[in-house]
Amino acid sequence: MDDVSVRRGETTLLRDVNWSVELDERWVVLGPNGAGKTTLLRMAAAELHPSSGTVHVLGEQLGRVDLFELRPRLGFCSAALAQRVPGDEIVRDIVVSAGYALLGRWREHYDSFDLDRADRLLDALGMWGFAARQFRTLSEGERKRVMIARALMADPELLLLDEPAAGLDLGGREDLVSRLSRLAEDAEAPASVLVTHHVEEIPPGYTHGLLLRGGGVVAQGLLPDVITEPNLSRAFGLPLLVRYEGGRFSARRA
Repeated sequence: MDDVSVRRGETTLLRDVNWSVELDERWVVLGPNGAGKTTLLRMAAAELHPSSGTVHVLGEQLGRVDLFELRPRLGFCSAALAQRVPGDEIVRDIVVSAGYALLGRWREHYDSFDLDRADRLLDALGMWGFAARQFRTLSEGERKRVMIARALMADPELLLLDEPAAGLDLGGREDLVSRLSRLAEDAEAPASVLVTHHVEEIPPGYTHGLLLRGGGVVAQGLLPDVITEPNLSRAFGLPLLVRYEGGRFSARRA
C-alpha cells in the first residue's frame, strides 16, 4: 500500500497508509474499534479499492487486475464470510468448495486429491470427525477453525484472518492461538496477516506488527519494536503496561 486513504463521505477510514508484507512474514494488525483494521484487510483481500493511493496485491494493482483471477490466490477468513454460510451446509463441502470460491457444493466435481486435502486441513485444525456435520451444529470455535481450513484449501499465497479469536471463550482462544502458532512456524505456510483487538491473541511465530488509530499508522515493524507500552498507550488512548512471557504478550491498564 502506497499513500493509501479510504474515505466514505466526510469520514476518513484510512489515512496515508504505507505498508508492505513480504513472502515469509506473519503480520498482526492491532488497534481499537474504528481504527481501520477491517478496511485495511478488505483491501488486502481485493474486496475494497482505495480512494487515493495505490494497492498492489501479489504483484497486481487493484483497479488494473481481474479480481476473479486474483481472489483465488488469497485465503480470507472473516466473521462476515462465516455468516453467509448456510446452516445446513456440510463441513467438508464448505472447505473443499473454496477451490471454486463457493460457499458449499453445488454441481461442481471434486477429485480424491481435493477431498483428501480438505480432510487433512480439518485434521490439522482439530476438526477431524466433524467433516460430515452441518455447520449450524458447530460451536463458535469450531466454526472459526472450519473457516480457516477453508481459507487454506486453495493453497493461497496470502492468508488474511479478520479477528479469528473474536467471541471465543478462554479455552477456544488458547486452542486457536496454538494452532495458528504452528501454522505461522511452518516454512511452507503463506504470508499471513491477522487482525485483532487484543495482544493476548497474537500467536507465537508472528514476526511483524502494525498499530492503527483513527485510520492512521501509530507504529509498524518487527513485533518487539511495535508492541511496546508507549506505542500501545498511544494506539488505545490510555496508559498501558505490557508484559512478554513465554512467547506471548499481555497488557493491562497502568
